[in-house]
Amino acid sequence: MPRHDINDLIAFLAVARERSFTRAAARLGVSQSALSHTVRALEERLGVRLLTRTTRSVAPTEAGQRLLQGVGPRLEEIEAELVALGELRDKPAGSIRITSGEHAAETILWPALADFLPRYPDIKVELTVDEALTDIVAERYDAGVRLGEQVAKDMIAVRIAPDFRMIVVGAPSYFRRRERPKQPQDLTQHACINIRMRTHGNIYAWEFEKRGRAIKVRVDGQVVFNSGALRIKAVMAGFGLGYVPEDRVRPQLAKGQLIQVLDDWCAPFPGYHLYYPSRRQSSPAFALLVQALRYRG
Repeated sequence: MPRHDINDLIAFLAVARERSFTRAAARLGVSQSALSHTVRALEERLGVRLLTRTTRSVAPTEAGQRLLQGVGPRLEEIEAELVALGELRDKPAGSIRITSGEHAAETILWPALADFLPRYPDIKVELTVDEALTDIVAERYDAGVRLGEQVAKDMIAVRIAPDFRMIVVGAPSYFRRRERPKQPQDLTQHACINIRMRTHGNIYAWEFEKRGRAIKVRVDGQVVFNSGALRIKAVMAGFGLGYVPEDRVRPQLAKGQLIQVLDDWCAPFPGYHLYYPSRRQSSPAFALLVQALRYRG
């Protein structure tokens, strides 16, 4: 059907429903004379009169009533579908894949997602917990979360958390049989809970800094974990000292269940950042999530 036929049908339906060229013209935003010309042209093409016009009223003829009842609902359905498509375009939707380490996933991402997702039911998020420095482009992730110092220079990085510290803690039962370390090098004489890094499979060397002096210490002990939660459990059970995120053990420190040592050597790390490729096309859903995660402290 030619486009002008559809426009002419819309014009006719407006007049037939309003029973007035004046009201229909105002509704459609056209002049009364232009509307009258449009309807007359439609009648001429169809070869039938659609409206009965008098000086006081306008009413559909039998043919006009048939057209009104037959075509009117269909055009309304088309219009409703077009409106729905417009809403879908403007409604944030889609799937977002993120890779993150365990600590950031549990303390930063999930609390933010638990607040964000109910407000946008058409946005789906897949969160993969992995300590490895994943190639997010090769693995088809939309974004990753790592410490600021670990983000590649060619990525866009958005801070999502403040700086934080890794600290050394031990259980009271452990310190009843061992002296507290006074400097990082003393840790080599202690049982420690080691950290296996998934990136290269290496044992992580504990990092310390004091007055610009940086030290890395390789420790030893009976157990090795790649899980932060298990490291804390092992420390609390007295198996040795642990190197853990400070925020994860504040309750245990406050209750005296854990004791902190080497505090003056535990400098803060750059906080977590959400990073993604600079060439990434930012969908409305992804842009909203970035704004929800952005740190504003």
